[in-house]
Amino acid sequence: MTPPDAVAAAVDRLASAQATRVPCAAVRDLIGTDDLPAAYAVQQGLVQARIAGGARVVGRKIGATSEAVQRQLGVDQPDFGYLLSDMDVSDGAAGAPVSMRTLVQPRVEAEVAFRLGADLAPASEDEITLELVRAAVDVALPALEIVDSRIEGWDITFTDTVADNASSGLFVVGRDGLPLSGIEPRDVVMSLTINGEERSAGTGAACLGDPLEALRWLAVQAHRFGDPLRAGHLILSGALGPFVPFAAGDRVTASISGFAPLTVTFEE
Repeated sequence: MTPPDAVAAAVDRLASAQATRVPCAAVRDLIGTDDLPAAYAVQQGLVQARIAGGARVVGRKIGATSEAVQRQLGVDQPDFGYLLSDMDVSDGAAGAPVSMRTLVQPRVEAEVAFRLGADLAPASEDEITLELVRAAVDVALPALEIVDSRIEGWDITFTDTVADNASSGLFVVGRDGLPLSGIEPRDVVMSLTINGEERSAGTGAACLGDPLEALRWLAVQAHRFGDPLRAGHLILSGALGPFVPFAAGDRVTASISGFAPLTVTFEE
């Protein structure tokens, strides 16, 4: 079991890397590679510090849901992190350039997001079925997640990425959502281009077989952690294809079938 002072040291290391934009060493020397409760405790420490600084929790993200991303990260299971209000740069979808001033080693990926219209907080996790999850979704939305790692060279194990808030950075969601009666998330096809060149492609089925299944998985995990998903939360359900690097000046477009294309430009 990881001692509290090691958890605190990991929080300090990652927070310093975020503040200075200088990548740090991995935190597995402090919390090990198998102690998931310790990794999520570090994540909570980082999230609570952001909240103390004025940010609000606006949802969750699911990470490493596709085999392509698992191979890129060297992990074999999904994880989750928190979406905070200061990570939301959705104004970029309206044409305003997205600043990279808070990012360290960013990559971008396209995915389906869900806005919840009802809580997912039944008495028992056994009640969290795909049918319950589907009924809780208000709308589905196209999304770009700008993933990031505070750890030098993305040299991470599973506990490293969990501790680092599931390698979160920023996110952009489209303005026009669709009810699930108008789209089947597992059937969507995605193409991500940078400056007009396709750099990533995939399908809804690449996300744990179905983005709604990814949402169900998250709802179970959130229930177990005693922090269930609530109405109004935005959920990034996971990448539909590999994430790719980008740079200031790049124009990134996610085309996900059924939705209008989502385009943002980046500036330093």
